[in-house]
Amino acid sequence: MIKFARPFIIITGLLLVWQVLVYITDAPPYILPAPLAVFQALFLRFETLINHAGITLLEIVLGFLIGSFLGCCSALFLATIKSARDWLTPILVITQSLPVFALAPILVLWLGYGLPSKVAMAVLIIYFPVTAAFYDGLRRTPKDWQALAQVMGAKPLAFLIHVRIPLALPALSSGLRVAMATAPIGAIVGEWVGSSEGLGYLMLHANGRMQIDLMFAALLILSVMAVTLYLTTDYLLNKLLQYLSLDDQKTR
Repeated sequence: MIKFARPFIIITGLLLVWQVLVYITDAPPYILPAPLAVFQALFLRFETLINHAGITLLEIVLGFLIGSFLGCCSALFLATIKSARDWLTPILVITQSLPVFALAPILVLWLGYGLPSKVAMAVLIIYFPVTAAFYDGLRRTPKDWQALAQVMGAKPLAFLIHVRIPLALPALSSGLRVAMATAPIGAIVGEWVGSSEGLGYLMLHANGRMQIDLMFAALLILSVMAVTLYLTTDYLLNKLLQYLSLDDQKTR
C-alpha cells in the first residue's frame, strides 16, 4: 500500500514546497506562478498542450528506437572487429564532447525545421550511452567461457549469439535506461533551436509572451511524460531480463 502511495506523497510534498516558496518569496506570477495558476493554465489550454506533447513524444520515441538500434549495431561491430576499435572509439568520444547546442543549429540547417532534425538530436544523445554500455557488456565475457567455446569448436557467430549477447543484456539494459532518461533533452533542444510545434516550441512561445503559467504547464507535462517513459522502459527491461533468466534456467 505504501509503495503505491509513495508517488502521490512525493508529488504532494513537492507541490506544498512550491506553494510555500511562492508565499514566502512573494514572487510575482511572471517569475514563479503558484501551482493553482499552473493547473488552471493546464486545464484551459489542455488540448493545445496535448497536441504539442504528441509531437514531442513522437520525436522521443523515434529517437530512442533509432539511437538504440544504431548503438547496438556499433557495439557489436566494435566487439567483433578488433581493428575497428582504434579507429571508431576516438570518433565516438569526439561526437560526445561537442556541445548539443552547437550541433542543433547545424542539424536544423541540414534537415529543416520538421521532425527529422529533432529525431536526429535525440539520436545523437541516445547513441553513445547505448553503444558504451552494450560494448562494455560484450567485452566482459569471462575468459573461461571463451576458452571452453574454443575447445568445443564453437563458431564465433554462435558464441556471440548464445553467450556474449545474453551475458551483455544487463549492461545493455542499463544503457537503455540512461538513453530513455536523456532522450527528451535532445528533442526539446531541437525544438528550442528551430521548430513550429512541440513542447519546446510552446515553452519558448509562452516565455516570449510572458505566459509563465503556460510554460510551467508544458514543463509539467514534459516531466510526467519523461518519467512515464522511463518507468515503462525500466519495467519492460526488468520483465525481459526475468523472462530470459527463467528461460535459461529451464534449458539447463
